[in-house]
Amino acid sequence: MAEAEYNIGEGPATRVSLSLPEGTAEAIRTRVGKREFSAFVTAAVERELRGQILDEYLADYERRKGPLPASMQAEARELFDEIFAEEAALGDDESGPAEGEQWRAAS
Repeated sequence: MAEAEYNIGEGPATRVSLSLPEGTAEAIRTRVGKREFSAFVTAAVERELRGQILDEYLADYERRKGPLPASMQAEARELFDEIFAEEAALGDDESGPAEGEQWRAAS
């Protein structure tokens, strides 16, 4: 039996060890409380991953087609954010994206 593959934000929670500067950890605890610490870090990591994926898509586009104006890059970022917000709102709804249809790295 093959291991399941999960996209960003999917799958069961898994415990990982994470080291942060104490000031950063304290700022998170102050902002969201001890009980929401993991959710805060998860959301931040997911945003970073999605941002890196979009950067890869934009760089790939520019390699193939040439420079993309800053206004179009900003428009792409807004659209990308809207798509992920819609997917998050759908949650486990059957009308969400099918297996394997989420954004993958461009390379």
